[in-house]
This record gives sequence, C-alpha cells and structure tokens, in this order.
Amino acid sequence: MFIRQLFDTETSTYTYIVADRVSKSAVLIDPVLGHEVRDMRVVDELGMTLTWVIETHIHADHITSASVLRERTGCKVAVPAVNAAENADRTLQHGDTLAIGSRHLTALATPGHTEGSMSYVTDDQSAVFTGDTLMIRSCGRTDFQGGSAESLYRSVHSQLFTLPSTCTVYPGHDYTGQTATSVGEEMLYNHRIAEHVDEANFVETMAGLNLSPPRQLDIAVPANKRLGAITEPLTHPITAVHRGGLGARQANVQWMLGVGQEVRRIDVREIDEYNGHLGHIPDTELVPLATLTTVAKSWRRDERLLIICRSGVRSDRGALALEEMGFSQVASLQGGTKAFNQHVADGLQSPGGWE
Repeated sequence: MFIRQLFDTETSTYTYIVADRVSKSAVLIDPVLGHEVRDMRVVDELGMTLTWVIETHIHADHITSASVLRERTGCKVAVPAVNAAENADRTLQHGDTLAIGSRHLTALATPGHTEGSMSYVTDDQSAVFTGDTLMIRSCGRTDFQGGSAESLYRSVHSQLFTLPSTCTVYPGHDYTGQTATSVGEEMLYNHRIAEHVDEANFVETMAGLNLSPPRQLDIAVPANKRLGAITEPLTHPITAVHRGGLGARQANVQWMLGVGQEVRRIDVREIDEYNGHLGHIPDTELVPLATLTTVAKSWRRDERLLIICRSGVRSDRGALALEEMGFSQVASLQGGTKAFNQHVADGLQSPGGWE
C-alpha cells in the first residue's frame, strides 16, 4: 500500500494519501482547506484517482477541504458515525472496512480526544492513522467536544496498543518536527500514555494541562460539521477569529477567501509597496498605516474590516489601533500579502477554485 504524508505549517496538521498501488485508487485522510490544489496535484502526478476523503474526527484547529474535494473531483466522504458531520456519503462504525481498490482500511473507534474520534488501520496492520488520539510521545487533549481522559486511555490501550508493535503510527499532528512512530515505541516511551502509565495518573495529568482553546475553534468546528462547507459567510464573524501574539484578531487566507466581499480589505503598506513586486490582493484599498486612524474617523464603527500588510506585523498594529478607536469587527490578515501570494503560487485562484 502506498502512503504519502503532507503537512500544513499553520496548524501542524498531517494529511495522508493512502492508495492501492495496483488499482491506483486513493483516499485522503484529514485534508486541510487551502491545500486542496497541492493534494490533488500530488494525486494526479502519481497517476492515482481520488475515491474517498476520510476524517478522523471533527477538527477544532483547521477547516477540512472534504466538501471542496468532493465537489471538484466527485470523490465520496466518510466520517465517524458518532457525532457525524452533515451530508457525508458514509458514516463508519467500529470494525467497518473501507475499500481502496483491492486493499482496505478498517475503522477503529478510539474516542477520548472527541466523542467521535476514529483511527484507521491498514488491512495488513502495518500502519495506523490515529488522528489526535495517539501522537508521537503525546496524545490529544480531552477537554472539549465530548472528550474524556478515561475514554482516551482505554482507546489507546485496548485498540492501538493491541496492534503489532511494528505497526507504524501516523498521527494527525506533530509540533516538534517528527513524522511517524510505531506502536512499540509509544508503548515504551510515550510520557503521557505509555503501557506502564496507569489510568488514574493519566487522568490526573490530562486534568492539569489547562490548555488554551484551539485558535480556530469557533470557526472550524461549525464548518467541519458541514464537511468544511462555508455556505453563509456571516456565520464566520470577525469577532470569532482567533487573536495572535500582539493581541490583534487574526484571520487566515482561507477565511478571507471564504467571506469574499462581506469584509472590506484595507492595505496599510506604503504606495511603493502596494504597487511593488509583491503586488496587492484584489479588491483592497490603500490606506498607509501612518494615516489609518485619521482616515478611519469617518468609517462606521461596526464595519467589517480586514487589515493587510506585507507579512502581518503592521496589520496587527493597525487592527489594534482601530479596536482602540471603537471598531468592533476588525482583524489582521495572518501572513499578509506574502501568504496570499503563496496561495496563488499553489494554484488557488478563487475560493474552492482550481488553477
């Protein structure tokens, strides 16, 4: 079976292409909105046909591209049956198999990170895709979406640690530069949930994490309950966008493309930058940062504003300055014009569109 690992730098999310080498039938596990062109380019270059998109759970840190991929390629979408996303083509129960040509994946119910979390093991048990249930020397949090530390512990010990020790573990995320591990390694060395860690100690550890909410929680979960479909831009208000390091609300390029004309785009660079080699994002207004607060005095304080610069620093400052003036619907574009240009370079020309 062919396996290819792909990565989203913003959320440290892994997406996987899993394919039957003979039939060239392929599935995508946990694809991220904004990378659909990249993902399909790899599938096409390898001469494969995308037949399924599979989700391990309803994600809280990114929006899935399942809906876009289904619309553009005709593939089908499979999701865990517990708390299933709307409009899936198939819901999977524990023990169900999903064919990939002559091969298949078997669904393992592994609740704990969320109530509906599921892992997928290859038919020869040589690899398992664990989502946020089991990660490299770690595991997913258990403090929202029906999560349970007790359930996670039992899922890992009864479902994943009973697989062959040589089975490769492909996690949903990694934040330290590692790519994969094995069941045997995690049974020995996972500091949170190794075989020698008892359930009571694990539950105590998880209760003491005190983690901040995921940055895109208020945006990602509602969208992912619809397989990533953004059908009503106003259901994604700027007030729900996460706050970055300087304290300003930040929105990413995917969000900007999803809301379209519902938000007024203000570029706060100087005119030579605006017309320079980086260019500018379509439908933006040039208001240099030094003049922003003066010009904005005549604007409605409830207007939806997205502030843009080269890479996101000046736009953060501009967004904060407008908030201090009483603007209630203002955010900064994360990564700025450079991030948008990277999207164009990757082939994304319009929301959900192909080059």
